[in-house]
Amino acid sequence: MRLPRIFRTTPFRLTLLFVMLFASAAFAFLAYIYVATAGEATRRTEREIVREMRSLVDVYDRAGVDAVNQSLIERAASEKPFLYLLLTKDGRRISGSIEESPVENFTGAPAWATFQVTDETPDGREVKHPARGMQQQLHGGEILFVGADAGEDEAYVARVSRALWASVALVVLLGLGGGLLVSRNVSRTMVNLIEVVERVRNGEQGVRARVRGAKDEFDELAQGVNEMLDRLERSMAGHKHAGDAIAHDLRSPLTRLRARLETAYLDVESGKGDPTQALAQALEDTDGVLKTFGAVLSIARLQAAGAAPDPVLFDPADLAADIAELYEPFCEEKDIDFSAELAKDLTVRGNREFLAQALANILDNAVKYTPAGGAIMLRVRRRSSGEVEFSVTDTGPGVPEEDRERVIQRFVRLENSRNEPGAGLGLSLVGAVAEAHGGRLELSEGPGKVGEMGPGLRVAFILPRA
Repeated sequence: MRLPRIFRTTPFRLTLLFVMLFASAAFAFLAYIYVATAGEATRRTEREIVREMRSLVDVYDRAGVDAVNQSLIERAASEKPFLYLLLTKDGRRISGSIEESPVENFTGAPAWATFQVTDETPDGREVKHPARGMQQQLHGGEILFVGADAGEDEAYVARVSRALWASVALVVLLGLGGGLLVSRNVSRTMVNLIEVVERVRNGEQGVRARVRGAKDEFDELAQGVNEMLDRLERSMAGHKHAGDAIAHDLRSPLTRLRARLETAYLDVESGKGDPTQALAQALEDTDGVLKTFGAVLSIARLQAAGAAPDPVLFDPADLAADIAELYEPFCEEKDIDFSAELAKDLTVRGNREFLAQALANILDNAVKYTPAGGAIMLRVRRRSSGEVEFSVTDTGPGVPEEDRERVIQRFVRLENSRNEPGAGLGLSLVGAVAEAHGGRLELSEGPGKVGEMGPGLRVAFILPRA
C-alpha cells in the first residue's frame, strides 16, 4: 500500500529524521535525569540509615546494650520509618521490628543489604515494599541492623519515570505534528511549482509560479522560475518572429534571384540579353541573403554563449580609429562631413572582432541614412561612472522615441528605411554584442532638426569598466 503524498515528501522525511534525533537526545537526557533521581533517592535513604545507626551506636557506647534495647523498643513504637534488629554475638534475636537479619554471611564488617518487607493493607492484602538496610557489629560483639522502607522513594522514582516517558512521547507527537504542518505548507508551494513546470512542459508558455510574499527561498525559487519562463517566452517569441521575418524578408531577394537566373537562362537560350550582368546581379542578391544569415548566426552565437568569447584587453580608441579609417572614404563619396573625437589611454575588455562589427554596423547605418551635406561624429570617451562609451551621432531622419526600443529587435525596419537595402539586423546585432559584454545600447535624438535635415540620431554603445 502506497503512503499518502505528504509522508513521501522530503520535508516530512527530514522532519522525521530531526524528530528522531531530538527524541534520542531527549531520551538520553531524561534517562540521565532518571538515573540521577533514583541514585539520589538511594543515597538519601542510606544517609538517613547511617545517621540512625550512629545515633544508636552512641547510645550503646554511653549506656550499653540494655540502653540500646530500650531505645529500639521506643523507636520501633514511634512513627520513624526505620526497621531495627538487635542480635547477640551468636546471632540470637534480642529485640527489633523485624524477625531476622536480611544480611547473609555476615563477617562483622559493616554490610549493606537490599530486601523486601511485607505490609498488610486495611482490607487484608499483603503488600511488599523494597527496603534498604545496614548491619554492623558493636564493640561488645552484639549485632545491630538498621533499615528503612524505600517504598516511597521507589514510588517517587516511578512517578518521575512515567513523567519522563510522557515527555518523550509528547516530544515525538509534537515533532510529528509540526513535521506534518511544515510538510503540508512546503508541499503546497512545491505542488504549485510542479504544476507550473508540468503546464509549461505541455505547451502553456504564459503560466507563472505564485510568489507568496514571504521573501524566503521558495519565493526566490518562484521568482527565478518566473524570470526563466519570461526569458524562455521572449526567446520563443523571438525565434518565431525571426522565422517569420526571415521567411518574409528573404522571399523577395530569393524570388528576384530565381527570376534573374530564369531570365538569364532564357536569354542565353535565345541569344538575347546580357547573361553576365544577370549573373552579377544574382551574385549580389546571394551575398545579401548570406549576409542576413550571417548576422542571424552571429546573434544566435552571442545569445547562446551568454558572454563574449575570447575576451582581451585593448584600447578602444585604436579600434575606433581603424573603423573610422574604413568608413571615412564612404562619407567623402556621399558628401558627408565625418569627424572623430577619440580619448586615449582607455581600456576595455571584450572580443575585438565582435566589438568592431558592432561599431561598423552603427557607422554603416549612420552613413546609409544621413543625406548628402550632413555630418557624422564618432566619439570614444570615459563616462563619469567609469564606463567606456562609443557613440555615433548623425544628422539623418532619426528614430521616433516610441520606436527606439523596438528598432533594436531583430528584423524590425521602420517605414522610412524600407527603400534602403538591409534586413533589420544591424542594431539587433549591436544590442546582442552589448549584452554579451555586460554593456548596453542607448538611442537618443541627435543634434536636432536644421532646415530639411534632422533631427538625427545618437547611438551610444556603452561597455562596463575594465
